Amino acid sequence: MNHFIKNGIRMKKKIAFLLLLVCTLVCSQEEPKVGLVLSGGGAKGLAHIGALKIIEEAGVEIDYIGGTSMGAIVGALYASGYTANELDSIFKSTDFSKLIQDNVPRGAKSFYEKDDSERYALGLPFDNFKVSFPEAISGGQNIYNEFVRLLFHVKDIRDFNKLPIPFLCIATNVETGDPILLDSGYLPEAIMASGTLPSLFEPTELDGKILIDGGVVNNYPIDEVKNLGADVIIGIDVQDALAKRESLSSATEVLLQINNYRTVNDMVKKRKETDIYIQPNIEDFSVIDFEKGSTIIEIGEIGAKEKWMDLKALADKKQSKRVNRIIGKSMDSLSINRLIIEGNNRYTRGYIKGKLRFNLADKIPFEKLKQGINNLAATGNFKAIRYELVSNGLGTDLILKLKENTTKMYIKMSAHYDDLYKSAALLNITRKNLLLKDDVASFDFILGDHVRYNFQYYLDKGFYWSFGVNSNFNDFDKEVDFGLIRSNFDVPDDPNISEINLDVTDLTNQVYLQTVLKEEFAFSIGLEHKLLRYSTRTLNNNIGALAAVPPPTDRTFFENSNYFSTYGKLKLDTYDDKYFPTKGLYFDGDFHYYILSSDFNNNFKDFSITKARMGGAFTWLKNLTLNIETEGGFKLGTSNVSSFDFILGGFGSEPTHNFIPFFGYDFLSLPGNSFVKAYARLDYEFAPKNHALFTANVANVDDDLFRTGEWFTEPNFSGYGIGYGFESFLGPLQIYYSWSPQRNESEVLFSIGYWF
Repeated sequence: MNHFIKNGIRMKKKIAFLLLLVCTLVCSQEEPKVGLVLSGGGAKGLAHIGALKIIEEAGVEIDYIGGTSMGAIVGALYASGYTANELDSIFKSTDFSKLIQDNVPRGAKSFYEKDDSERYALGLPFDNFKVSFPEAISGGQNIYNEFVRLLFHVKDIRDFNKLPIPFLCIATNVETGDPILLDSGYLPEAIMASGTLPSLFEPTELDGKILIDGGVVNNYPIDEVKNLGADVIIGIDVQDALAKRESLSSATEVLLQINNYRTVNDMVKKRKETDIYIQPNIEDFSVIDFEKGSTIIEIGEIGAKEKWMDLKALADKKQSKRVNRIIGKSMDSLSINRLIIEGNNRYTRGYIKGKLRFNLADKIPFEKLKQGINNLAATGNFKAIRYELVSNGLGTDLILKLKENTTKMYIKMSAHYDDLYKSAALLNITRKNLLLKDDVASFDFILGDHVRYNFQYYLDKGFYWSFGVNSNFNDFDKEVDFGLIRSNFDVPDDPNISEINLDVTDLTNQVYLQTVLKEEFAFSIGLEHKLLRYSTRTLNNNIGALAAVPPPTDRTFFENSNYFSTYGKLKLDTYDDKYFPTKGLYFDGDFHYYILSSDFNNNFKDFSITKARMGGAFTWLKNLTLNIETEGGFKLGTSNVSSFDFILGGFGSEPTHNFIPFFGYDFLSLPGNSFVKAYARLDYEFAPKNHALFTANVANVDDDLFRTGEWFTEPNFSGYGIGYGFESFLGPLQIYYSWSPQRNESEVLFSIGYWF
């Protein structure tokens, strides 16, 4: 009996030993879970891409990823399925300066918004009679658009643990200073919050919390990645060390130094806990050196190669390969069949939908969606525009989450000088939601050598019919040939007078409706009142007695009438810049039918004026652009009113009345009730914002050109200009030397600042 008992005990011991041996062998064969930690560092974070390329070459499969700021952005894209080489291509082809500046393309603006943005050098919020300043340089809209596009293929994954590689990132609650772990939600929003660098980007609101860059409190989330289940940590650290006193030369650098106190101290412990620690040598780069991205990526590769043996050893322990990884694909097209809008209190659904400019259920390219979002951003009515794309079975839901700008009033300023209006300073007050939702009112008061004003009220309905009211007062004076006056008005000849000083006053009031055609054309119809005065102090008072209404004793009037008309207008403007366009098309067609007049000169009969201008800009070679335009106009009817004749001459971007710019001739030189003109300009941008300009124009101008067929003959007038242009903070600076073969005179023309 004892023998059997002893044999049983021995057998149990053998079985236990065998089980222990098997367990030991199995446990020794278990693959380690690899976690990747990516620190923040702005542009320095591009080194993560280079390091990832080497990690892939070594054969290491990543099981978990955690990142902060730029580390969160690179990490999220990698976790969603992009390879390191794909990330390399994406980031090298991205213009970060344009993304960060958040410049809205000119084509995204309505015609009202284009005029508004190209007239003022400075604009500031002005609520409750207090001037304030923006919270940050950028709202991050362009960057967010890119995140949505690049991560479209994982748009329906709300649990980041279910991404091809489980992922998390860190943001900071700006109100409490607490770190916020983001491992679920809408991935583009999460990484946007993690990378919201204070002062560069406006804070992000997410789930009721105001979040900023996670690097403020946790720039290297190693503990969080370990909690996911990582056994081995690969860390890529692109953080700044504490700077020496000689490097602390600005307020920004001092703030970064203060922010780095915590992260540098934390890294003493975290570095020891990192199994494979990669620290590329990028101390010579700053957090905004995105233009040096290729070099930074290469330095990331060099830094990772120093750990090549460790990476290979780790790869040897991981025999299985991930087979369910999604190949990263950005969005090309989509079908949005439902629009959900949140946060719109001051602006109607019709206004917002009209700005998006696409029909629900139509298949559209992502660029069209991006254009619609930019249209909304261009209004300046929204502090933040975040949106989600969610599959609904039949297509995609677009969930717009809007944060309206609480500022309703703005004060704007500008300054200008040119050879016609001379010096001028502009002060503007703009008020949004003045009477109704979706409206804006603007008043320009212009002081200088000539006092002027411009008032606009616009009820913007986007795609639908919008309503507007304009009122502007324009005034200037110019020495003109006395023969020009005699040929157009009933004035006695005086051989002793060759030139007079002509004062021109134009008060125009308009009420109109406007809608958008084919997404690019603006079509307007309206009613107009115009008070037009031509006068001089040069002539003797008794000349004015020839007019039906006696003029004031100190001034001779050639015209002093009120005119009433209906009009239609069709306009297309896809130029990428008003003053120095490099691409785009332009068309402006205008028809006015003058019905009534107070008839100062007793010669009024109803008549119409038709004019059109069209052209395009094309970039031939690098930095060399050709801008070609043609223009023409004519009068219909037998009225003897000459005040609406076209008069060519001078240089300008804001033609008044029917005064048409024409190089080679002074202002108000070439009159006629019809004209044709062709214009071409070569623009070579020899340095950023610096332009060498060569301009040529030719024209025929006379009475009844189109009836006699003279418009199709060889041009009678030509002019040329050689100039220099500079894009300054006040607006364009342009200097031209202008001449014409038909005359023995030349001019030097100046324009400084935005035209208004």
